[in-house]
Amino acid sequence: MTEPRKCPVVPFDHNSPGHSADPVASYARLRAEAPVAWTEAHGGYWVLSDYDAVFAAARDDAVFSSGRSPYGGEGLANTIPKAPVRLHIPVELDLPEHRSYRKILNPVTSPAAVAELQPMIERWTTWFVDQVIETGECDFAGVIGVPAVVTLDWLGLDVGDWRRYSRALHSVLADSPGSPAHTHAVEVDIPWMEGQITVAIAARRAQPRDDLISYLLAQDVDGTPISDDAAYSMVELLISGGVGTTASLVSQTLVHLSRHPDQRRQLLEDPDLLARAVEEFLRAFSPTQALARTVTQDTEFRGCPMKRGDRVLLAWSSANRDPGQFEDAEDVVLTRWPNRHTAFGMGIHRCAGAHVGRAIAKELIGQVIRRMPDYVVDEAGLQTYPHQGVNAGFQRIPATFTPGPRLGADR
Repeated sequence: MTEPRKCPVVPFDHNSPGHSADPVASYARLRAEAPVAWTEAHGGYWVLSDYDAVFAAARDDAVFSSGRSPYGGEGLANTIPKAPVRLHIPVELDLPEHRSYRKILNPVTSPAAVAELQPMIERWTTWFVDQVIETGECDFAGVIGVPAVVTLDWLGLDVGDWRRYSRALHSVLADSPGSPAHTHAVEVDIPWMEGQITVAIAARRAQPRDDLISYLLAQDVDGTPISDDAAYSMVELLISGGVGTTASLVSQTLVHLSRHPDQRRQLLEDPDLLARAVEEFLRAFSPTQALARTVTQDTEFRGCPMKRGDRVLLAWSSANRDPGQFEDAEDVVLTRWPNRHTAFGMGIHRCAGAHVGRAIAKELIGQVIRRMPDYVVDEAGLQTYPHQGVNAGFQRIPATFTPGPRLGADR
C-alpha cells in the first residue's frame, strides 16, 4: 500500500466519458475544489488546474521533466496514460538536449518563415472551401483538413494521404482506448505512417528536395549530422501537431461563432480584429487540454509532497479559464488584451509551431466567415471527440449556408 497523500485526493480522470462530456465544467469543479490534487486514476497522478500552479510547474524543468522515463509505463511521456508512439523530439527532451534540437526548428517556424508559407496556406484553404461552397452544405470537420494538408505539403509528403495521417495520430489521442477506431489506429494506421515517413527520409537522404524533411536531414546536432531516427521523431511531431491541434481549435471556434452570430458579424465587419480574436479562441478553446510531466526528485509543491517518479498533469485549458488570472474567464471576449493564455504551453517547451498554427487558424476562420457568412451549424448533428483528455473538439460539424462561387483553380 502506498503512503497516504497529505493533499486533496479527488475522484478525477481526464480520460473518463464523464470528463469528455464537458471538460470545461469538469475542470471548473476541480479548480474550485483543489487546484493541486492527487487522483488514483491510471496508477495515480497529480492534477494542476489553476493558472499559478500550471505556470510554475511548466517553467521548472529541473523538477517537472518532459523526458521519457519508466515511470508511468512506456510511451509518449506527455500523456497519461502514455500513448504508444515513438519518441517526439524535441518535446520529450530536457535541457540541454532540448535546446540542440529546438534551434533546428526555430528558423523554419519563425514569423518570417511562416510568412513565406502564407501563399500555400491560402491556396489550400481556398481549395478546401471550394469543394463545398457551391453546395450550400458541408461538414466543417472535413473542411478543416487544411492544417493536415499544409503540414504534409510543407514536409514533402503525399498530400493525398492526409485523411489517413490525420486518422492515425488523431485516433491515438481522441478515440477511447479499446474502441475499434483506436485499435485500428494503433495496429494498422500508425505502422503505415511509420513506413511512409521512413521511406521518405531514405529518399531525401539519397536525393534532397526543396521540402522540410530535406531541410531537417541537412542539419547537425552539436556538430554531428542528425540521425534518421531523430529526423523521424521531429517529422512525426510536426505531423501530430499539424493534424490535431489547429483542427481542434478551428472546430470549436466555428461552432462557437454559429452560436454567437453577433461575434461572427463583428469579425466580418472588422477583419483586423481576427488576429486578436484568434488569441482569445486559443484561450477559451485550448486545443491541447493538458500535458504531463514527471517529477525528478522529492519536493513540495504548493504544500503538497510530491515524490520522484510521480506523474503530473498540467491542465492548460483549465489554467486558461482561471478567474484569478482572466476577468470574465468563462466569456469569449474578442478584444481581450493582454491575453497571457497557456494554449501553446509555457517555458522551453512552448509550442514551436505556434506561429504556423495561428496563421492557418486565422486564414481558415477568416475564409469561412467571408465566404459563408450566414452558416448555421446543425446542433443535433454535432459529434464531439469521444475522448477529450488531450485534444478537445468536434469530429462532425454539419452546417448549411448560402451557396457561393469557387475562387481557386482545381488542384
